[in-house]
Amino acid sequence: MRSLLWLIDTVIMLYVYLLIASAILSWLVAFNVVNSRNDVVRAIWDFLYRVTEPVLRPIRRILPNLGGIDISPVILILLLLFVRNLIQELFATMAYGRV
Repeated sequence: MRSLLWLIDTVIMLYVYLLIASAILSWLVAFNVVNSRNDVVRAIWDFLYRVTEPVLRPIRRILPNLGGIDISPVILILLLLFVRNLIQELFATMAYGRV
């Protein structure tokens, strides 16, 4: 059971890191710090977009328009950390019988 908890925890944290990397790369592209025509940058951008966009799109539909500020990654990171903490608490309750 600990191995399953470790795997879920690791996957959640890796996805959080991918969300952060996607947000940082979008800022770097928006401010012309990196060249989006570079093949390596384009490949990384495409990978991050394909991994994060399907989860961020429903959140963006729910959120109101904030004038060009996209807070959907922040909302998703908070939700993922909440789920991570919830799973850890449930495991501790099951494993140690605490309420």
